[in-house]
Amino acid sequence: MRVLGVDPGLTRCGLGIVDARPGRATMVAVGVVRTPSDAEPGERLLYLEEQLTTWLERFQPERVAIERVFADVNVASVMTTAHASAIAILVAARAGLPIAFHTPTEVKAAVTGSGRADKAQVTSMVQRILGLAEPPRPADAADALALAVCHAWRGAAADRLQALATTQAGALPAISGRLSTSRAGGRS
Repeated sequence: MRVLGVDPGLTRCGLGIVDARPGRATMVAVGVVRTPSDAEPGERLLYLEEQLTTWLERFQPERVAIERVFADVNVASVMTTAHASAIAILVAARAGLPIAFHTPTEVKAAVTGSGRADKAQVTSMVQRILGLAEPPRPADAADALALAVCHAWRGAAADRLQALATTQAGALPAISGRLSTSRAGGRS
């Protein structure tokens, strides 16, 4: 499974692509889209949209994992992060890709085993999991890779559960149809 992880931000948006198979994950690409803080917000969002579209076309991920935006004391920061997140959602939806959202706590727990891990611990574990010679920098890049790893590991299980639920749901009409028929046939 190839996953694009997006650590949304308007000044720095981390992007990380990971290929994952059971028991193994490898980094395909990592980067940070930077926009100048003195540029118009619309221009910054358009540039982010162009870069995300380029990444999707170039690396062909099967899924997109985006960090869930939480409210914070700094409302302006939350709003710009939400704008960047919305652009990532739009680009993925336009490409027809499944989108998943993970909280920072989920990502930390998936990568380090602890939802309370700090940035240094997350970066160190991402480096180890992906077998990288150097830790990914800046933190936005490491976070994007962590998101991709988290979704590859947790998302694969969720996908299997969804497929099972869909299969089971498909069996229900056939079962209820048989039950209705047997009742109609005079059996009680």
